[in-house]
Amino acid sequence: QVQLVESGGGLVQPGGSLRLSCVASGFTFSNFVVGWYRQAPGKEREVVAAIGSTGGEDTTNYAASVKGRFTISRDNAENTAYLQMNSLKPEDTALYYCNARQYASRWYNYWGQGTQVTVSS
Repeated sequence: QVQLVESGGGLVQPGGSLRLSCVASGFTFSNFVVGWYRQAPGKEREVVAAIGSTGGEDTTNYAASVKGRFTISRDNAENTAYLQMNSLKPEDTALYYCNARQYASRWYNYWGQGTQVTVSS
């Protein structure tokens, strides 16, 4: 059974940090591009960061709004992806989702259930 389970969300003050985790099971995690997305109330879901592998090396991409503050990483041996979030701002408040996708004859696209991040004083 395919699963992505996020954890690590919570309430944090502006300027604080959180580390989100995404544990995968039921598929070959290392073959998939992993992304973190977020959705704030009344807004569309947006990509925050993504990590893939090219030639054995990880490649990362970030939304402009989080570049320099967030870091995405993965541990394929543990089937886990992380999102380290520093210098958090109130506008980072959202439900954060983990996504894994791969194209192999067709798209395989998996989502977690989300973890809430609230940045407030």
